[in-house]
Amino acid sequence: MESNNPNLGDDVKEEIMDENITTDTEQTTTPVQEAAEQPVAAPTQAELVEDAEPQVEAELAEAAAMVEFVDEFVDADEDVLAEPEADELEPDEDEDEAEADELADAEQPRFRKGDVVDGIVNETSPTEVMIDLGEGVIGVVASRELERMDREALEALEVGNTVSAYILKVRGADKRPVLSLARAEEENNWRMAEEYHDTKQVYFSKVAGYNKGGLIVRFGKVRGFVPASQVSRERQSRASGGSPEERWGHMVSDDIAVKVVEIDRARNRLILSERAAAREWRERQKSRLIEELEQGDVRTGSVISVADFGAFVDLGGADGLVHLTEISWQHITHPRDVLEVGQEVQVVVINIDRDRKRIGLSMKRLENDPWTEILKNYEVGQLVQANVTKLTKFGAFARLVDSPEIEGLIHISELADYRVSHPKEVVLVGDVLTLRIVKINPDQRRLGLSLRQVDSARYMDQDWQAIYDEIDEDLDVSDDE
Repeated sequence: MESNNPNLGDDVKEEIMDENITTDTEQTTTPVQEAAEQPVAAPTQAELVEDAEPQVEAELAEAAAMVEFVDEFVDADEDVLAEPEADELEPDEDEDEAEADELADAEQPRFRKGDVVDGIVNETSPTEVMIDLGEGVIGVVASRELERMDREALEALEVGNTVSAYILKVRGADKRPVLSLARAEEENNWRMAEEYHDTKQVYFSKVAGYNKGGLIVRFGKVRGFVPASQVSRERQSRASGGSPEERWGHMVSDDIAVKVVEIDRARNRLILSERAAAREWRERQKSRLIEELEQGDVRTGSVISVADFGAFVDLGGADGLVHLTEISWQHITHPRDVLEVGQEVQVVVINIDRDRKRIGLSMKRLENDPWTEILKNYEVGQLVQANVTKLTKFGAFARLVDSPEIEGLIHISELADYRVSHPKEVVLVGDVLTLRIVKINPDQRRLGLSLRQVDSARYMDQDWQAIYDEIDEDLDVSDDE
């Protein structure tokens, strides 16, 4: 093999050529003869490799060229262990500068691009902010980021304040780290989102916006998305209309509790679920409200469900029950007669069971109690007009025409002078009757009525007095006119 290295002497080249010839020629001698004939021959390549330093062997494998090996071997040859000359230790000026830079770098903390570090505001100006990152390292926040900051954020950058910074570049044009405060906050928010995802914690925020597919919720500075399928049922019940504005627009700025269900930072994708958090959030809110509420408190809430026995009203994270009998002073057969889901109502707290976490509410107690009018305007023995509303085995219920919120009972024994097997033998629902009041019980709020005693001689004097009073009243009205 012929070497292309001009630094090699002719004798070395001839030695390599002889070596190649020796190795390529078929050997016919015996092992004993071979050993006798080669004590002065040049060493083979294999012997050279075995004798070389491990460092030389590694370099030979990487280069994979015999000429490079020979160059390396010849340069080292007999002087491989010799000390270098004094002038060889003198570095040139470029090497001095490079070594100085390396030493300076060695003294700085080893930041990496993408690190988030805490620092102290060292100096501020309209065009840049200097952040002390410790150990004498000063980073700079670029002016273009300062231009995008709001007034509140800029005012927070006072000298001495601690801030988090994101390493955009380890060494900028002036050899200082280039920092971003906005990216640091965003990075911290992503890490917080990952923590909430791993621990399945509930995050409390506000609805920041919407699109046709659902709600946008801020997770710190990161925009999260709540798909319509992950919006709570209560909120879905209020989402009506054909356009996104009609469905979701009125919910902007509402409080919302969510759980992180998916994170894809490469696609800037953060998926949240209100439904996953609803149960835990409501339990937390209910516990808080139960501790705060007192009997007699008046609150405004929204009807979230209607059942046969009453309606549940959301008080802002916790719901209470308005029993059927507490909805209205008037008799109603079902809550749906006067209430619907989503309707806003005013209620008063009438009882609190903190152990069982139950809240009792009333709507009718915020209205005037009609029984106070009964005591003022009605008395036993008085004749009244009433409308039959319901028939039972033991009698018929009738609502007073002049006070429809008051309902009285015509017991089956008060329907006729003869034995009645069922009220339908005498009256029907919808009949308007003249009845006599035979009992008033304000404590139990019961009014007893009678059809049988309408013409009773027992109340004749009272009836005549009532007639006289009515005539006198009519005469007074005529005089006034």
